[in-house]
Amino acid sequence: MREGQPTAIQREAYTAPAFWIDTVDLTFDLDPAKTRVLNKMRLRRNPDVAAQALRLDGEDLNLARVLVNGGGTSFKMDGAQLVLENLPEGTEPFDLEIFTTCNPEKNTQLMGLYVSNDSFFTQCEAEGFRRITYFLDRPDVMASYTVTLRADKAKYPVLLSNGNLVEQGALEDGRHFAKWVDPHKKPCYLFALVAGQLVAREQRILSRLGKEHLLQVFVRPGDLDKTEHAMNSLMASVAWDEARFGLPLDLERFMIVATSDFNMGAMENKGLNIFNTKFVLANPNTATDMDFGNIESVVGHEYFHNWTGNRITCRDWFQLSLKEGLTVFRDQEFSQDMAGVASARAVKRIEDVRVLRTVQFAEDAGPMAHPVRPDSYVEINNFYTVTIYEKGSEVVRMMQTLVATPNDLQGRDGFAKGMKLYFERHDGQAVTCDDFAQAIADANPGSALAHNLSTFKRWYSQAGTPRLQARGAYNAAERSYTLTLSQSCPATPGQDSKQPFVIPVTLGLLSRDGQALPLQLAGSAETLTQQTLVLTEASASYTFVNLDSEPVPSLLRGFSAPVVLDDGLSTADLLCLLAHDSDPFNQWEAGQRLMLQSAVQALSQDNAGPVLSDELINAMRNVLRHPALDAAFKDLALTLPSENYIADQLSVVDPQRVHALREAMRLQLATALQADWQWAWDAHKNNGAYSPDAQSSGRRALAGLAMGMLCIAAVQVGDDVTPGRVYQQFKDAGNMTDRFNALSALVVSGHALANDALALFHKLFQHEALVIDKWFALQAGAPDRAGDVLPRVRQLMQHADFSLRNPNRARSLIFSYCSANPAAFHRADAAGYVYWSEQVLALDAINPQVAARLARAMDRWSRLAEPYRSAAKVAIERVAAKADLSNDVREVISRALNAA
Repeated sequence: MREGQPTAIQREAYTAPAFWIDTVDLTFDLDPAKTRVLNKMRLRRNPDVAAQALRLDGEDLNLARVLVNGGGTSFKMDGAQLVLENLPEGTEPFDLEIFTTCNPEKNTQLMGLYVSNDSFFTQCEAEGFRRITYFLDRPDVMASYTVTLRADKAKYPVLLSNGNLVEQGALEDGRHFAKWVDPHKKPCYLFALVAGQLVAREQRILSRLGKEHLLQVFVRPGDLDKTEHAMNSLMASVAWDEARFGLPLDLERFMIVATSDFNMGAMENKGLNIFNTKFVLANPNTATDMDFGNIESVVGHEYFHNWTGNRITCRDWFQLSLKEGLTVFRDQEFSQDMAGVASARAVKRIEDVRVLRTVQFAEDAGPMAHPVRPDSYVEINNFYTVTIYEKGSEVVRMMQTLVATPNDLQGRDGFAKGMKLYFERHDGQAVTCDDFAQAIADANPGSALAHNLSTFKRWYSQAGTPRLQARGAYNAAERSYTLTLSQSCPATPGQDSKQPFVIPVTLGLLSRDGQALPLQLAGSAETLTQQTLVLTEASASYTFVNLDSEPVPSLLRGFSAPVVLDDGLSTADLLCLLAHDSDPFNQWEAGQRLMLQSAVQALSQDNAGPVLSDELINAMRNVLRHPALDAAFKDLALTLPSENYIADQLSVVDPQRVHALREAMRLQLATALQADWQWAWDAHKNNGAYSPDAQSSGRRALAGLAMGMLCIAAVQVGDDVTPGRVYQQFKDAGNMTDRFNALSALVVSGHALANDALALFHKLFQHEALVIDKWFALQAGAPDRAGDVLPRVRQLMQHADFSLRNPNRARSLIFSYCSANPAAFHRADAAGYVYWSEQVLALDAINPQVAARLARAMDRWSRLAEPYRSAAKVAIERVAAKADLSNDVREVISRALNAA
């Protein structure tokens, strides 16, 4: 059954619940076709809210019994809600018992209780618990849970839920039970159960306080050899959170369970995290360096939610970034600390910013633009976005920057003080983004954050990416340099005008020969080599004194604010920063900007000559050959801006022209630096026994980039020797990273050996689902040659290994084509758009949440050049015309059409 006309939920309409639920006692008799759920709750009226009926949320449930204080009671159904009006008056607690059944094996939405590979799993965030039992399904209702699971012991020997196992035993007819008690109150979205044939890697650890804890990672039999890295990441996360923020593990045991059918990456259910297998399973033969890094990050993220999300949760879903933005910041900090050395930390920061600018900046400029704390939504699942997560993380990072002191230059100590106060005030509560920001500011009363808190909170309320303009003027007679900073922000849906943001701008000044110059503001005796200016108005000027020559400004170091910078620097200035800047982010950024400017200029001039100047080619050669630069940094610096990021710089986009131009840039880099690429491959391809550490991963990344460039150059001149060597490395590789880099080099270059390599790859790994996901994704994302990708994608959908019902497999093929391969997707014959509309509608009938994510591939259709724009609109209207669209998809499609 589909919803009617969707109604937007407004943040300003929040009211506290009319009832509190103190305790929940759940008993499950698990059966794939008919699971019985007995829900015994103790409730009481909220004295702060006017007396009214109890309205419980439910979806796809069969209601069998409702009892109040042990006796029958009248009730009615209002849509999907169970309404009870004749309840005890006053504030004394009363007991409510509800008995329902549900059908987990028919639950293709993967929300609520569902079956995957003959095991039971749950996903309750954001509103999945209502598919398990009738409940006040909102995050500000926090209760104590006791859960009893009953099931066939042979089929489901492992029975798990939140908290601590207090009792287990045998029942009649070959069944058994397990009883779990969670010592911490939680909202229902953090409830979880798992039942099935599972095995576990176990590790006992001692906390700093001397307490013993049991860590467990559960997987299907046969996958246990792929859990070591996840366990190591979990142990590192526990240790880091206790050391960095004084936040210890608060349960006797902490469990991770992996399933291959999962809508998201992972879920932080209290003490029982449920993960997509993609973020648990890894060994050197089946997982790449990127997979190892992602597992460390996601395991850390979900564990850190134990405090930032679970112990303190959201008052309402508009506050989602309270837990997600903060926890992304924490997992980014964790990954940087785990990377260790400064160069590896810088690489992690660059990688994070690259995602933000490529994906989140585009979201800010599209029809789904929304503030970090949204004002309204139709379907909350549509707001698990890069704005909530990654931009939310940047807002938290700016808080840390703004509480810095001369003795705490990064603000880490001040931020930790703020976190301590946050937990002292709000542990065990459901709160707001304002509460968090207030705690960080109050713990640092003399800070720039405290002084500008009300203005700073515009980052939560205003959508869009601010534009920061910087212009400098040098006065030789006075030996001074005046820097003027100005800010603006484009209109976004529902917000035509914006007020100034608080923007921390970390900067340094360089001489023309690359020396760091002293920073001394007029009127100040203090001299620094790096300083953070805090722009709070539309425009402000800052004068630096005692400078003997005109400096080159290095602005927004470390990407100190999520803004688009227009600093007016010349090519010579950027080349200076690329060669000499001591800030790794700005050094990388200088190279990216030079390549981006070259691309945009070539697109505007429509000439067929070389895109990259000899000067820039030589600068890139110097970076590649630089003896002191980290290999991972070189890999990032020599990687061209993506087609999507180039397109984001244009007001009207012809995807085919952008693709052709970037391919020409890549060919130019490949041929002009061919000898240098050969050196890089030879110098970095042998790395000994596999280790996913930052240095080894960087060496493999640079070797992989070099190998790909050499293949491109070889195919251009008909040389089969280099592709032959690459194919041999593909066959001989001792780890998945090297093997997949070689396979990618052959596929991207279009060499004939690619087909042989793809066939062999499938034969070698046909029983490894996550590896086959890579196989599908590589083919769907391959460079389009005469329209060959879409027919291949349609053919792969008929492959025996493809299933539309598995989100990982759907993402690997369909999303890789529609969202990550613009030239193949945006076809002049509109066939890509037809395919997209078919798949959105097919997925919507199975899993609306996944369908809505695919629908967003068309977010920025209105910027396309003709004939693409008109054809795209027809495809979007075709989806919109479907009468029974889910709210998930309808919200995305409606907003896209409104952007025309």
